[in-house]
Amino acid sequence: MNLRVIRVVKWCLISVFMLIIIGFAAGVGLFVYYAKDAPKLEESKLQSKPSSVIYDKDGQVLVDLGIEKRELADTKDIPLELVDAVTSIEDHRFFQHRGVDPIRIISSVIHNTQNDSMQGGSTLTQQLIKLSFFSTKAKDATIKRKAQEAWMAVNLERQNTKEEIITYYINKTYLGNGYYGMLTAAKSYFGKDLKSLDLAQIALLAGMPQAPNSYDPYAHPEAAKERRDMVLRAMYRYKKISKKQMDQAIAEPITEGLQAPSTSKSIPSYLDNYIKQVILEVEDKTGLDVNKAGLKIYTPLDNAAQQRLWDIFNTDQYVNFPDDLFQVASTIVDVNSGAVIAQLGGRKQPTDVTFGLNQAVETNRDWGSTMKPPTDYAPAFEYGVYKSTGDIIGDTWYLYPGTNIPVYDWDKQYQGNITVRKAVWGSRNIPAVKTLASVGLDKSQAFLETLGIKYPNMQYSNAISSNNNGEGGKFGASSEKMAAAYAAFSAGGIYTTPYYVTKIVDAEGKETTMKPERKRAMKASTAYVMTDILKGVITNGTMTNGVIPGLNQAGKTGTSNYDDTQYDQAMENIDGPYDGSSLAPDENFVGYTPHYSMAVWSGYDNRMTPVWGSKLYLALDVYREMMTYLASTTDNTDWTMPEGVQKNGNELTITN
Repeated sequence: MNLRVIRVVKWCLISVFMLIIIGFAAGVGLFVYYAKDAPKLEESKLQSKPSSVIYDKDGQVLVDLGIEKRELADTKDIPLELVDAVTSIEDHRFFQHRGVDPIRIISSVIHNTQNDSMQGGSTLTQQLIKLSFFSTKAKDATIKRKAQEAWMAVNLERQNTKEEIITYYINKTYLGNGYYGMLTAAKSYFGKDLKSLDLAQIALLAGMPQAPNSYDPYAHPEAAKERRDMVLRAMYRYKKISKKQMDQAIAEPITEGLQAPSTSKSIPSYLDNYIKQVILEVEDKTGLDVNKAGLKIYTPLDNAAQQRLWDIFNTDQYVNFPDDLFQVASTIVDVNSGAVIAQLGGRKQPTDVTFGLNQAVETNRDWGSTMKPPTDYAPAFEYGVYKSTGDIIGDTWYLYPGTNIPVYDWDKQYQGNITVRKAVWGSRNIPAVKTLASVGLDKSQAFLETLGIKYPNMQYSNAISSNNNGEGGKFGASSEKMAAAYAAFSAGGIYTTPYYVTKIVDAEGKETTMKPERKRAMKASTAYVMTDILKGVITNGTMTNGVIPGLNQAGKTGTSNYDDTQYDQAMENIDGPYDGSSLAPDENFVGYTPHYSMAVWSGYDNRMTPVWGSKLYLALDVYREMMTYLASTTDNTDWTMPEGVQKNGNELTITN
């Protein structure tokens, strides 16, 4: 090999070596840069927190989320077999490394390049750091977070013993069904303390933390057994148990010694739906796990009102419901603050289910003509399509714009030229669709979004319906959304996103205010004119059985419809003698006073079971009974006419 080639090879090797050094230095520099911002290593966060407590508007305790669900184990009470099981499956070199395990990291990299399944490189100490200081969501597992995790793990190993670290871990982990800590899980699943568990039971608990819901022995016994047996094989592989012990434990049924799941609830049935929304709001806005964070959570819940609403739904004292399958869902909003003060998602809900379906926030049912005020008439006044409640609109033969499909009312009749006020009172469909056409889909859609109601693709049929074109989730209407939207009419055009939490205090005493900002959704004149029209729906329109003598209130009924095919199927599901009345999948009402806004949905879970006859009045009956109670707790004020509105006889005109 000539000298020139040797020099080239030499410089190539030097260059590669220098690149490696530079890359290593850059990696170290990046690690140091990220690590310097790592959270302070506080022992209070390593220890399991006290349970989170939720309070009502008066500061009274509603629920303690940790009651009988967290019991801490002392190091002396943790059997060696459990330590062996945990370290075998999670970190078999736990007693050799100092917080970070390079061998484990390299092994996981090799494994992940050769297999479809992913194997983590985090030590048990790093997992404890993640559980104690960081979000456990996969999307938050950034390089920065991993660097801080590693740095903190190394420091933790410097200041704490291995026994202390594994005790923290055993007390910190979640094992499904609301059980935090392995002692809690042992007593809840098997009725034993940790030292009384057999090997198979220990292996089950040791394997659960990575996916506690997936390895739930009640819901997924096959997956739980597969994971348990994986732990047992790992223990044998690392010489913690003999083959005979492994085989005997693997042969044990997963149900051996397993207690029947608890049917008791730590959360009273009347609070279940509301507390579910509280927890979701806290976790959505803060990223904290309510079950782990030891929070004091303050809500705007009116506990007495919530109990009264539950009584109205579930007893015969106030409303005569036809059967236990008939459902109602309702949300009540404080007009002056925008807070949800009471909410229920159904009647006769299962007593052994925690945080079940809350129909009050679901957008899968049709709110019918209650959509007309916010979709059609309010934007028409807001954008100047109408100036007066006495403006004339034709209730005459009409096609949905751009189609050959006629618009019909329930009576298949026409009333000719009528005022806007009478069109709303009579809940006429043709004037509503004509009004939306005059406003324009884009403007109406934008107006609705300021009131928290969204559609993926708005159509002219939305003039008389909340049908969300097959989309679920955030699209369409719910009792929560409707109560908040109508509250904006009562509040002079100010809209507040409905909320369930006013303040949280964390385990270190830091307070965070959670109230959302209020915003103007429409002019005060628009809100007042709509309220004036909707007042008349009570005495002159479709909600006469909602009358509460002497109370200043306004509101709108809403009935959904079947198409021809569905109607025939619904007719087959009628129970009892048919009186010839309309059939509907949903019957709704939204009403409000100067203090409260309340939305009520009624119907059957199976929408092909129709609401008909006297059932069509039950949503209003619920509203009347609840609002009568609420009215007894406040003064009976009336709305004040704002500037820009002029009264001419029985009609109002917007002048600004």
